[in-house]
Amino acid sequence: LGPCPWNMKLNIANPATGCQKLIEIDDERKLAIFWDKRMSQEVPLDSIGEEYKGYVARISGGNDKQGFPMKQGVLVPHRVRLLLSKGHSCFRERRSGERRRKSVRGCIVAPDISVLALVIVKKGEKEIEGLTDQVKPVRLGPKRANNIRKLFNLSKEDDVRKYVIRREIPQKEGKTGKPKTKAPKIQRLITPVRLQRKRRLRALKRKKIEAQKEQAAEYAKLLAQRVKEQRNKRQHIIEKRRLSSRQSQSENKH
Repeated sequence: LGPCPWNMKLNIANPATGCQKLIEIDDERKLAIFWDKRMSQEVPLDSIGEEYKGYVARISGGNDKQGFPMKQGVLVPHRVRLLLSKGHSCFRERRSGERRRKSVRGCIVAPDISVLALVIVKKGEKEIEGLTDQVKPVRLGPKRANNIRKLFNLSKEDDVRKYVIRREIPQKEGKTGKPKTKAPKIQRLITPVRLQRKRRLRALKRKKIEAQKEQAAEYAKLLAQRVKEQRNKRQHIIEKRRLSSRQSQSENKH
């Protein structure tokens, strides 16, 4: 016997605890709640089991039985071939400006989906083992200066460097001593050196603009001088021709 046509895996994630759980369901009645639903729609999980009563989850994606990913915005319950470029989901640019026609699965859930990704948006009555009963700490803290300020509710006057979340490195077996910690390099941190560089760049920019203005003024002056010289030269030639024509006329009269 082959696999059950209604067999589907649900990958349920809980952002509040950082945990996720993979469950397999082969009952059509339990899965009926997901049919014809689109990505980013919210679905109650009461039909899955007693422990999921009161839980609501958002459909965040999935794969069909051949492994093709669901793509948001493709409103069909089957696979299509689309011309994708940089910025599209389900595509990674290998060369600059590259476009490629790729097979993607539509965003509407149907029985051909193998794995469906769900994100819990509302917690139910009971705790679920491996999903809501434990909290996985975030391994890395924020790195950007403004994100650190937001996390600790700091003002602009507070020193961000004192609030960086340090990560403890586990010691090797048999070694004893002071535990080592690692901290990320703070990005977009405004320091006196950064301000000095900014002032220097602004001064260079001003100097460049002034130099360009001076060059433009010199060029305009030179251009006016050349135009004047050409005008004088042309005037001199015209006067010379007039003088020669007068002389020839006077000679003809005599």
